[in-house]
Amino acid sequence: MERRKYQLLCTFATRETYLSTARSIQVSFELPHKKIFVYENEKERNEIIYTYNINRCINDKFLDNTILVHRNKDTNTIYTINALNFLIMDINNGILDKSLRICWENYENILLLTNKDELKKIKINLKDVLEINQIKLEN
Repeated sequence: MERRKYQLLCTFATRETYLSTARSIQVSFELPHKKIFVYENEKERNEIIYTYNINRCINDKFLDNTILVHRNKDTNTIYTINALNFLIMDINNGILDKSLRICWENYENILLLTNKDELKKIKINLKDVLEINQIKLEN
């Protein structure tokens, strides 16, 4: 049996574009789990962060303000590979040792990103889980 390949995407929006962004996600991708997770940036409450799985996208054509991410399910840590590398160097005296074990509990409900040459840790709160059939396409 062939294992399905999914990609986890993260789209950034604002409160003003909350519903239109959810609609764009719904019509742009086949969402195998039929869910969009909606987070709020704890410090910048106007910033909304959506995560959702899609079937592997060969051409990597994503929506604007969207990045490919990974997630530690036990701690709900969402991260990019670059941010993970920065984190490893941050906790390992500047040395990138990919075999280093991360204590994920220290990064519970955190979005790890890079901004130029620095690691950004954004505390996030799960606000909603949108079921695809609940999002109305009409205005």
